[in-house]
Amino acid sequence: MFKRILSALIFLSIYASHCWSQEINTAFTIIPLGVKGGDDESNLSSYLIAPKGSENYVCLDAGTINAGIQKAIDFKSLKGISEEIQRKKIKGYLISHAHLDHVAGLIINSPADTAKNIYGLPAVLNILRDKYFTWDAWANFANEGEKPQLKKYTYFPLVEGVTYPLDGTEMKVKAFELSHGNPYKSTAFLIGHGDSDVLYLGDTGADEIEKSDKLAKLWQSIAPLINAGQLKAIFLEVSFPNEQPYKQLFGHLTPKLFFSELSKLEALTNEKAFKKVSFIITHTKPPQKTAEMVKKQLISGKPKDLKLIFPEQGKYLTIN
Repeated sequence: MFKRILSALIFLSIYASHCWSQEINTAFTIIPLGVKGGDDESNLSSYLIAPKGSENYVCLDAGTINAGIQKAIDFKSLKGISEEIQRKKIKGYLISHAHLDHVAGLIINSPADTAKNIYGLPAVLNILRDKYFTWDAWANFANEGEKPQLKKYTYFPLVEGVTYPLDGTEMKVKAFELSHGNPYKSTAFLIGHGDSDVLYLGDTGADEIEKSDKLAKLWQSIAPLINAGQLKAIFLEVSFPNEQPYKQLFGHLTPKLFFSELSKLEALTNEKAFKKVSFIITHTKPPQKTAEMVKKQLISGKPKDLKLIFPEQGKYLTIN
């Protein structure tokens, strides 16, 4: 009898361990440090992501760092002291493009940071090297560019379509080029862990406006992941309401263009699988009245089963 009970306990232990492991492999924790586009320096594009159960984060863009960490501490999404969280829990930065509202937090907080990688397409890293981390603009905390090089940060150039491990984390990344006011380049990052992925798009315009095929190629690449149930969520920007003239979009999306692009992606996927993907809305621009209009147009225009998430600064999200 004792042997049977012992065997049952061992089985339950192994089963519980397996289930916990599966949960780790199929979920992400996301902490928005900043969610807006535009001129609020305390709340600009920046998202921490890690596998559920891990505190080894990478930062998807870095418009706001310290103020966002403080908000996350207030909401109990993070525990500890702000400076220590940046130094120890952020293992690297994935920079989609080098506009200030996506890199200001990284630059201004660099003196207090620790050694880590900055990942990006070469064209993006070159701007950081030649325009920001220079001794005229700030100080060169990186390993390339003007001398003396303080070598706190290491530029890690990504080749489009190649998968790389993210140092200090359990995740991997693959980059895809985007058009953000053609010919200016932005980036989409496919973040993977186990059998699960999340896709983060930096600022991007619609193919029809950009006279580009960047989004079409991206949708072709990720559609199989959706059909396999592997892609859990997509971060996609909607900066302006539908009333914004096309000539004044400057490489951004409206709700109408957002839905147009999603319809192209949906056409490449299985209907049931597509409905399981969550879409996280990013980079809505001020003023508040405009942001509210964007949200209203997205909610009123969305298909019935489309999952939209409107992230709030400091409040964590769990993506299963």
